[in-house]
Amino acid sequence: MEVRQLRYFVTVAHTRHFGRAAEQLHIAQSPLSQAIRQLESHLGTPLFERTTRRVDLTAAGEALLPEAVRILESVAAARDQVSRVAAGDLGSLRIGTTALATYRHVPGLVRRLKQELPGLFLTFRTEMLTPALESALADHRIDLAVLRPPVRDESLATHLLARERLVLAVPETMAADDPVDLATLAEHDFVVYSAPGSVVGAAADRACRAAGFVPRHTHEADQTSIVLALVAAGLGVALLPESVLAVVVAGVRYLELRDPPPVTADVALAWRRDDPSPALGRALTVLTSGAPA
Repeated sequence: MEVRQLRYFVTVAHTRHFGRAAEQLHIAQSPLSQAIRQLESHLGTPLFERTTRRVDLTAAGEALLPEAVRILESVAAARDQVSRVAAGDLGSLRIGTTALATYRHVPGLVRRLKQELPGLFLTFRTEMLTPALESALADHRIDLAVLRPPVRDESLATHLLARERLVLAVPETMAADDPVDLATLAEHDFVVYSAPGSVVGAAADRACRAAGFVPRHTHEADQTSIVLALVAAGLGVALLPESVLAVVVAGVRYLELRDPPPVTADVALAWRRDDPSPALGRALTVLTSGAPA
Protein backbone atom coordinates (compact mmCIF):
# COMPACT_ATOMS: atom_id res chain seq x y z
CA MET A 1 0.00 0.00 0.00
CA GLU A 2 1.44 3.34 -1.08
CA VAL A 3 0.73 6.83 0.20
CA ARG A 4 0.06 7.85 -3.41
CA GLN A 5 -2.64 5.19 -3.71
CA LEU A 6 -4.30 6.33 -0.50
CA ARG A 7 -4.28 9.93 -1.70
CA TYR A 8 -5.91 8.88 -4.98
CA PHE A 9 -8.47 6.77 -3.10
CA VAL A 10 -9.45 9.64 -0.75
CA THR A 11 -9.83 12.06 -3.66
CA VAL A 12 -12.11 9.68 -5.57
CA ALA A 13 -14.07 8.95 -2.37
CA HIS A 14 -14.67 12.67 -1.80
CA THR A 15 -15.58 13.53 -5.39
CA ARG A 16 -17.38 10.24 -6.18
CA HIS A 17 -16.15 10.72 -9.73
CA PHE A 18 -12.97 9.45 -11.38
CA GLY A 19 -12.84 12.27 -13.93
CA ARG A 20 -13.15 15.08 -11.37
CA ALA A 21 -10.69 13.30 -9.06
CA ALA A 22 -8.15 13.08 -11.88
CA GLU A 23 -8.54 16.81 -12.53
CA GLN A 24 -7.94 17.63 -8.86
CA LEU A 25 -4.90 15.38 -8.79
CA HIS A 26 -3.59 16.81 -12.09
CA ILE A 27 -3.19 13.37 -13.64
CA ALA A 28 -4.89 11.44 -16.43
CA GLN A 29 -7.86 9.28 -15.52
CA SER A 30 -6.17 6.06 -16.72
CA PRO A 31 -3.29 6.01 -14.17
CA LEU A 32 -5.77 7.01 -11.46
CA SER A 33 -8.02 4.04 -12.26
CA GLN A 34 -4.99 1.76 -12.42
CA ALA A 35 -3.75 2.92 -9.00
CA ILE A 36 -7.17 2.28 -7.44
CA ARG A 37 -7.30 -1.22 -8.95
CA GLN A 38 -3.82 -1.94 -7.55
CA LEU A 39 -4.95 -0.79 -4.10
CA GLU A 40 -8.07 -2.96 -4.30
CA SER A 41 -5.93 -5.92 -5.40
CA HIS A 42 -3.55 -5.36 -2.49
CA LEU A 43 -6.45 -5.23 0.00
CA GLY A 44 -8.29 -8.12 -1.65
CA THR A 45 -11.64 -6.35 -1.91
CA PRO A 46 -13.37 -3.71 -4.05
CA LEU A 47 -13.44 -0.22 -2.59
CA PHE A 48 -15.89 1.34 -5.08
CA GLU A 49 -19.09 0.31 -6.78
CA ARG A 50 -18.82 1.72 -10.30
CA THR A 51 -21.79 2.43 -12.56
CA THR A 52 -22.08 4.53 -15.69
CA ARG A 53 -23.56 7.37 -13.66
CA ARG A 54 -21.87 7.33 -10.26
CA VAL A 55 -19.17 5.93 -8.04
CA ASP A 56 -20.09 4.78 -4.53
CA LEU A 57 -17.99 3.40 -1.73
CA THR A 58 -18.37 -0.23 -0.77
CA ALA A 59 -18.55 -1.18 2.91
CA ALA A 60 -14.80 -1.84 2.75
CA GLY A 61 -14.26 1.58 1.18
CA GLU A 62 -16.33 3.25 3.91
CA ALA A 63 -14.17 1.52 6.53
CA LEU A 64 -10.93 2.52 4.81
CA LEU A 65 -11.77 6.19 4.23
CA PRO A 66 -11.30 7.59 7.78
CA GLU A 67 -8.14 5.54 8.25
CA ALA A 68 -6.76 6.71 4.92
CA VAL A 69 -7.47 10.35 5.86
CA ARG A 70 -5.74 9.86 9.21
CA ILE A 71 -2.68 8.28 7.56
CA LEU A 72 -2.41 11.08 5.00
CA GLU A 73 -2.70 13.72 7.73
CA SER A 74 0.02 11.95 9.73
CA VAL A 75 2.29 11.77 6.69
CA ALA A 76 1.74 15.47 5.98
CA ALA A 77 2.46 16.35 9.63
CA ALA A 78 5.62 14.24 9.61
CA ARG A 79 6.78 15.84 6.36
CA ASP A 80 6.15 19.30 7.80
CA GLN A 81 7.97 18.48 11.03
CA VAL A 82 10.99 17.07 9.19
CA SER A 83 11.14 20.15 6.98
CA ARG A 84 10.97 22.46 9.99
CA VAL A 85 13.69 20.53 11.81
CA ALA A 86 15.90 20.63 8.71
CA ALA A 87 15.30 24.38 8.46
CA GLY A 88 16.11 24.89 12.15
CA ASP A 89 12.60 26.03 13.06
CA LEU A 90 12.14 23.01 15.34
CA GLY A 91 14.67 21.32 17.56
CA SER A 92 16.37 21.48 20.92
CA LEU A 93 19.20 23.65 22.20
CA ARG A 94 21.24 23.00 25.34
CA ILE A 95 22.62 26.27 26.70
CA GLY A 96 25.23 26.70 29.40
CA THR A 97 25.73 30.06 31.12
CA THR A 98 27.91 31.78 33.67
CA ALA A 99 26.08 32.69 36.84
CA LEU A 100 25.95 36.45 36.36
CA ALA A 101 25.06 36.26 32.66
CA THR A 102 21.98 34.32 33.73
CA TYR A 103 20.60 37.41 35.43
CA ARG A 104 21.46 40.14 32.94
CA HIS A 105 21.89 38.67 29.47
CA VAL A 106 20.04 35.35 29.29
CA PRO A 107 16.49 36.77 29.68
CA GLY A 108 16.94 38.98 26.61
CA LEU A 109 18.49 36.16 24.58
CA VAL A 110 15.64 33.81 25.47
CA ARG A 111 13.00 36.40 24.56
CA ARG A 112 14.56 36.84 21.11
CA LEU A 113 14.72 33.10 20.54
CA LYS A 114 11.10 32.51 21.55
CA GLN A 115 9.90 35.40 19.41
CA GLU A 116 11.78 34.28 16.30
CA LEU A 117 11.95 30.50 16.85
CA PRO A 118 9.05 29.42 19.08
CA GLY A 119 9.56 25.79 18.04
CA LEU A 120 12.92 25.54 19.82
CA PHE A 121 13.02 23.59 23.08
CA LEU A 122 15.59 25.15 25.41
CA THR A 123 17.36 23.54 28.36
CA PHE A 124 19.90 25.30 30.59
CA ARG A 125 22.93 24.58 32.74
CA THR A 126 23.86 27.55 34.92
CA GLU A 127 26.44 28.59 37.53
CA MET A 128 29.32 27.46 35.27
CA LEU A 129 32.58 29.31 34.84
CA THR A 130 34.18 29.77 31.43
CA PRO A 131 36.67 26.85 31.65
CA ALA A 132 33.83 24.48 32.54
CA LEU A 133 31.69 25.86 29.72
CA GLU A 134 34.50 25.31 27.22
CA SER A 135 34.81 21.70 28.37
CA ALA A 136 31.05 21.17 28.17
CA LEU A 137 31.02 22.44 24.58
CA ALA A 138 34.00 20.29 23.59
CA ASP A 139 32.37 17.21 25.15
CA HIS A 140 29.02 17.89 23.40
CA ARG A 141 27.20 18.27 26.73
CA ILE A 142 25.89 21.68 25.65
CA ASP A 143 25.38 23.30 22.24
CA LEU A 144 25.76 26.99 23.08
CA ALA A 145 27.45 28.86 25.91
CA VAL A 146 27.14 32.36 27.33
CA LEU A 147 30.61 32.87 28.77
CA ARG A 148 33.41 35.35 29.30
CA PRO A 149 36.20 35.34 26.70
CA PRO A 150 38.97 34.74 25.91
CA VAL A 151 38.23 31.19 24.80
CA ARG A 152 41.29 29.01 24.56
CA ASP A 153 39.84 26.11 22.54
CA GLU A 154 40.41 26.91 18.84
CA SER A 155 37.60 24.56 17.81
CA LEU A 156 35.11 27.02 19.34
CA ALA A 157 33.75 30.15 17.68
CA THR A 158 32.63 33.21 19.64
CA HIS A 159 30.49 36.31 19.21
CA LEU A 160 30.81 39.28 21.57
CA LEU A 161 27.55 40.20 23.30
CA ALA A 162 28.63 42.92 25.74
CA ARG A 163 31.53 44.64 27.46
CA GLU A 164 31.07 44.94 31.21
CA ARG A 165 32.95 47.19 33.61
CA LEU A 166 33.95 45.90 37.03
CA VAL A 167 32.18 46.96 40.22
CA LEU A 168 33.10 46.33 43.83
CA ALA A 169 31.01 44.16 46.17
CA VAL A 170 31.62 45.05 49.83
CA PRO A 171 30.06 44.10 53.17
CA GLU A 172 27.15 46.35 54.01
CA THR A 173 28.86 47.34 57.25
CA MET A 174 32.03 48.51 55.54
CA ALA A 175 32.61 52.27 55.53
CA ALA A 176 33.55 53.30 51.99
CA ASP A 177 32.89 56.10 49.57
CA ASP A 178 30.84 55.56 46.43
CA PRO A 179 32.56 55.74 44.02
CA VAL A 180 35.67 54.28 45.65
CA ASP A 181 39.33 54.52 44.68
CA LEU A 182 40.47 50.98 44.06
CA ALA A 183 43.97 51.86 45.29
CA THR A 184 42.58 52.47 48.79
CA LEU A 185 41.71 48.76 49.06
CA ALA A 186 45.27 47.50 48.84
CA GLU A 187 45.18 46.23 52.44
CA HIS A 188 41.80 44.55 52.16
CA ASP A 189 41.16 40.84 51.71
CA PHE A 190 39.66 39.85 48.36
CA VAL A 191 37.25 36.99 47.71
CA VAL A 192 37.99 35.41 44.32
CA TYR A 193 36.86 32.54 42.14
CA SER A 194 38.71 29.31 42.87
CA ALA A 195 38.51 27.83 39.36
CA PRO A 196 41.84 27.87 37.49
CA GLY A 197 41.65 30.16 34.49
CA SER A 198 38.72 32.20 35.81
CA VAL A 199 38.27 35.11 33.39
CA VAL A 200 36.67 37.33 36.04
CA GLY A 201 39.45 36.49 38.49
CA ALA A 202 42.08 37.45 35.92
CA ALA A 203 40.25 40.72 35.12
CA ALA A 204 40.03 41.60 38.82
CA ASP A 205 43.72 40.87 39.27
CA ARG A 206 44.62 43.12 36.30
CA ALA A 207 42.46 45.92 37.66
CA CYS A 208 44.16 45.79 41.06
CA ARG A 209 47.63 45.71 39.53
CA ALA A 210 46.69 48.72 37.38
CA ALA A 211 45.74 50.47 40.63
CA GLY A 212 49.19 49.75 42.01
CA PHE A 213 48.82 46.65 44.20
CA VAL A 214 48.56 42.86 44.11
CA PRO A 215 45.23 41.73 45.64
CA ARG A 216 45.42 39.52 48.71
CA HIS A 217 43.40 36.38 47.92
CA THR A 218 42.31 35.19 51.33
CA HIS A 219 39.13 33.32 50.43
CA GLU A 220 38.02 31.47 47.31
CA ALA A 221 34.72 30.10 46.02
CA ASP A 222 33.61 28.26 42.90
CA GLN A 223 30.25 30.02 42.51
CA THR A 224 29.16 33.65 42.47
CA SER A 225 26.54 32.99 45.15
CA ILE A 226 29.27 31.79 47.53
CA VAL A 227 31.54 34.72 46.65
CA LEU A 228 28.74 37.10 47.61
CA ALA A 229 27.92 35.11 50.75
CA LEU A 230 31.55 35.44 51.89
CA VAL A 231 31.46 39.18 51.19
CA ALA A 232 28.23 39.49 53.18
CA ALA A 233 29.92 37.65 56.06
CA GLY A 234 32.61 40.33 56.12
CA LEU A 235 35.44 38.08 54.92
CA GLY A 236 36.52 40.40 52.14
CA VAL A 237 35.55 42.41 49.08
CA ALA A 238 35.15 41.22 45.50
CA LEU A 239 35.59 42.76 42.07
CA LEU A 240 32.82 41.46 39.84
CA PRO A 241 31.28 42.26 36.44
CA GLU A 242 28.47 44.79 36.48
CA SER A 243 25.90 42.03 35.85
CA VAL A 244 26.12 41.43 39.58
CA LEU A 245 24.09 44.62 40.11
CA ALA A 246 21.03 42.53 39.27
CA VAL A 247 21.70 40.27 42.27
CA VAL A 248 20.42 41.47 45.63
CA VAL A 249 22.12 39.78 48.59
CA ALA A 250 21.44 40.76 52.17
CA GLY A 251 24.58 42.21 53.69
CA VAL A 252 26.19 43.20 50.37
CA ARG A 253 26.32 46.57 48.66
CA TYR A 254 27.92 47.51 45.36
CA LEU A 255 30.25 50.43 44.75
CA GLU A 256 31.34 52.06 41.53
CA LEU A 257 35.07 52.49 40.91
CA ARG A 258 36.40 56.04 40.60
CA ASP A 259 38.63 56.34 37.52
CA PRO A 260 38.30 52.62 36.78
CA PRO A 261 41.15 50.96 34.87
CA PRO A 262 40.41 49.95 31.27
CA VAL A 263 39.62 46.37 32.27
CA THR A 264 36.39 44.70 31.21
CA ALA A 265 34.81 41.30 31.76
CA ASP A 266 33.22 40.70 28.37
CA VAL A 267 30.29 38.40 27.66
CA ALA A 268 30.14 36.30 24.51
CA LEU A 269 28.36 33.42 22.85
CA ALA A 270 30.48 30.36 22.10
CA TRP A 271 29.75 27.24 20.06
CA ARG A 272 31.53 24.45 18.19
CA ARG A 273 32.67 25.61 14.77
CA ASP A 274 31.82 22.26 13.15
CA ASP A 275 28.38 21.84 14.74
CA PRO A 276 25.96 21.05 11.86
CA SER A 277 22.77 21.55 13.90
CA PRO A 278 20.16 23.54 11.91
CA ALA A 279 18.59 24.67 15.19
CA LEU A 280 21.91 26.09 16.38
CA GLY A 281 22.46 27.79 13.02
CA ARG A 282 19.08 29.51 13.14
CA ALA A 283 19.56 30.48 16.80
CA LEU A 284 22.94 32.06 16.01
CA THR A 285 21.40 34.02 13.15
CA VAL A 286 18.88 35.47 15.60
CA LEU A 287 21.28 36.09 18.47
CA THR A 288 24.28 37.48 16.61
CA SER A 289 22.43 40.26 14.79
CA GLY A 290 23.13 43.70 16.20
CA ALA A 291 26.09 45.39 17.84
CA PRO A 292 27.52 44.42 21.26
CA ALA A 293 25.95 46.18 24.25
